[in-house]
Amino acid sequence: MSSKDRIGHNEAVFRDVNERIEAGQWPGEPDKPVAFRCECASLGCNMLIELTHSAYERVRADPRHFALVPGHELAGVEFVVERETAYVVVEKVGEAERAAEETDPRDD
Repeated sequence: MSSKDRIGHNEAVFRDVNERIEAGQWPGEPDKPVAFRCECASLGCNMLIELTHSAYERVRADPRHFALVPGHELAGVEFVVERETAYVVVEKVGEAERAAEETDPRDD
């Protein structure tokens, strides 16, 4: 497994954790902030970001998108598609993109 492919798989682990966090919050207030794990490539990262349910759903609408603490993005593997005060949304490219799509928990 290449390093870029491994990065995509590492981030997919955090996406799965966040899917369970969201499931535990629903039904809830769609505009109430919820603490989610940063979905960056670093397995040692334990930083939290706050997103509303609707913001999280916008990120999850594309399996290539991940929510990260600003500054945790990796050039060459992803690029920022949305920048908010508390988080950035990145889109995977190349091998990391393929890994993100293959591990999408919402893929039917």
